[in-house]
Amino acid sequence: MVRTVMTFNLRVDVASDGPNAWPHRARAAAQAVLASGADIVCTQEGTLSMLRELEAELPAFRRVGDGRLGGQEGEYTAIFYRSDVWTLLDSGNFGLSEFPEKPGFLSWDTSYPRMCTWLTATDDRGRRLTVFNTHLDHISEEARRCGMALIVERMEARRAQSGGPIVLGGDFNCGPDREAHPPLRRAGYASVYDGWGAEHSVGATFHNFQGGVEGEPIDYLYASPDVRIRSARIDRDRYDGRYPSDHYPVIAEIEY
Repeated sequence: MVRTVMTFNLRVDVASDGPNAWPHRARAAAQAVLASGADIVCTQEGTLSMLRELEAELPAFRRVGDGRLGGQEGEYTAIFYRSDVWTLLDSGNFGLSEFPEKPGFLSWDTSYPRMCTWLTATDDRGRRLTVFNTHLDHISEEARRCGMALIVERMEARRAQSGGPIVLGGDFNCGPDREAHPPLRRAGYASVYDGWGAEHSVGATFHNFQGGVEGEPIDYLYASPDVRIRSARIDRDRYDGRYPSDHYPVIAEIEY
C-alpha cells in the first residue's frame, strides 16, 4: 500500500512578519497541503487559531494534538489526516522532558517546552500505521539529543505493543549529521533523504521567506524498517504568489 505523508512547519503567526504573517499565508498553506496529495500531514508551530483556519480550508482532514503548554495553550505539533482514507484508532501527546506527562515542563537546557504528538490509524484497507510528529529545540543540543532518544523509546514501545509500521515527521532544528539522528539510526529508521545521493543534493528546508536551496535540511521524515520510502521531494513552489511558510514542506511516498 502506497501513501503520501508530509511534514510542514507552518511558521507561527507573528505580526512582525508583515506581508508574510499567517493571515496572508493561510490559504497558500492549505494549497500546499492539497498540492502534495498527502493524506497525513505533520505540522509544527501552529496555534489553535491557525489550525482552525487551516481546517476550514481542508474539509477532508481531521486533526489530533494539544498545545505544548497543555490543552489548547501554546504551539501544537498537530497531525492532520484525511478522514476518508484513515480511521483513527488512538492518539496522544507527550512532552520532551524528564516528566513527559507534564505539559510545559522544561528539561535539558531547552529554550521552550517541546513535545511530540502521535496517532495510530488504519487505512481504507484495514492496514495500520502509527505517525509521530515533533519539533525539537532550536538552541540546545542536549535537548535535541535527549528529546529524540525519548521519542525513539516511545516509538519502539508502540511498535512492541501494537505492531505495524511507524513514520516520524518533524522540524529537528539541526542538520542531517547532528545529534538528533543517531538514536533513530541505531533503531534502524531510515530518512527520506537517504537515497538522494551526492549528485542530488538535498539543500535547505528553512529559507526565512527568501527561497533558495543553499544549506542543509532541518525538516525530516523517517520511517521504521518495515516501511519502504518510494520517493521524496521538497516543495519549493509558491502558492497565491507567496511562500506558504518560512520552511519548505517535505513530502514522501511510502509503501508498507
